[in-house]
Amino acid sequence: MSLLKLAIKSLLNRKASALLTLFTIAISVMLLMSIERVRVDAKSSFSNTISGTDLIVGARTGDIQLLLSSVFRIGHANNGVSWHSYQYITQQRGVKWAIPLSLGDSHKGLAVLGTNKDYFNHYRFGKKQPLRFASGQQFNHLFEVVLGSEVASSLNYKLGDKVVIAHGMGNTSFHNHDDNPFTVVGILEPTGTPVDKTLHIPLAAIDTIHGKSHTHEADHVKDESHEHEHEHEHEHEHEHDEINLVGNPKQITAFLLGFDSPLYTLQVRRNINQYKPEALLAIMPGVTLRELWEMLSIVEKILLLFSIVVVLISLLGMLTSLLSSLNQRRRELAILRSVGARPWHIFTLISVESILITGLGCLLGIVLFYGLMLLSADYLQSHAGISLNIALLSSYELMLLAAIIAAGFIDGLIPATRAYFYSLADGMSIKI
Repeated sequence: MSLLKLAIKSLLNRKASALLTLFTIAISVMLLMSIERVRVDAKSSFSNTISGTDLIVGARTGDIQLLLSSVFRIGHANNGVSWHSYQYITQQRGVKWAIPLSLGDSHKGLAVLGTNKDYFNHYRFGKKQPLRFASGQQFNHLFEVVLGSEVASSLNYKLGDKVVIAHGMGNTSFHNHDDNPFTVVGILEPTGTPVDKTLHIPLAAIDTIHGKSHTHEADHVKDESHEHEHEHEHEHEHEHDEINLVGNPKQITAFLLGFDSPLYTLQVRRNINQYKPEALLAIMPGVTLRELWEMLSIVEKILLLFSIVVVLISLLGMLTSLLSSLNQRRRELAILRSVGARPWHIFTLISVESILITGLGCLLGIVLFYGLMLLSADYLQSHAGISLNIALLSSYELMLLAAIIAAGFIDGLIPATRAYFYSLADGMSIKI
């Protein structure tokens, strides 16, 4: 009988302890692979918090400060961008679309963003995924609001509810615009990005609630509703409505730019950074996000450390199990010696058993890993913004598995060496 068959029969004879050890290794491998995949994909997803946007333009501050204020709604922009500069820059050659962003208001501690319809058409997150509506639609009138998924779920809002915007960011609101309530017309699907915690209103509504006559606007909207009755003016009415939704503000917080070709990006960025009428800054969001991740690299280091701890615990658990089972098998090994097995046969037998347990544990761990990824992919995307890449194991992950199997083999050498030196008399004697 070959040593491999003997090792398999020996493991089957000790099914309970062998299965327990195998599942311990499998769970450890699953955790290790999951942590490693989440670590890599978290970094990638963080870099793709906003994707498909070539430039973010704002007042001249710092790259990271502009990114935090415009994308993550963290901090405050000290200065804004004049509307004249916005119009001039967005008319440059190569500009495909532009999204104005106006921040400064809030609702129950959540950011309110004034923007245009291009926001819903061109804003991308993750791997260039578009914004989708869980219910409702884009705003089409001045006092309509589109909610991020977390806003709707945490405040229990639904379509048709009224929302009052307050001046001031965060939990510090200086004035509630009670005379201008907004109607909820749309709720976005979860993205795992700051979009989920944002209320989106037409850009023109920002100026309206901060100073323009609401009565005049209401009358204007009524006039438009009457004009809509005339079919021959539909096209004109659509254009007029678009103007009302954007308005003519004095300034905005920042704006996003997309270009027809990447060749325009560096050229326009240089022109904006050298723009003489106003001190502006243009950043490439992907580059700045990577810089920000480097500042937050402690998170990645903690995940790496956790992965190492998981591996060590797994290996120590397997070693403990092998040593424990070896102590119970001293008589069995002595019998094998008595029927002609050489010491190196015993050594090889224990080593093969450890490799079998480790290899089978790794295979089961991979199956559990992919099962866990499939079950948690949607949840991580919607709640943590981590887009999992459910693909074949990378070369690095295969190296990790090879290292685990090698470590399992080394673990098996310890009990194998002890078994090698067990004497026949020691195994056959009865301990009292």
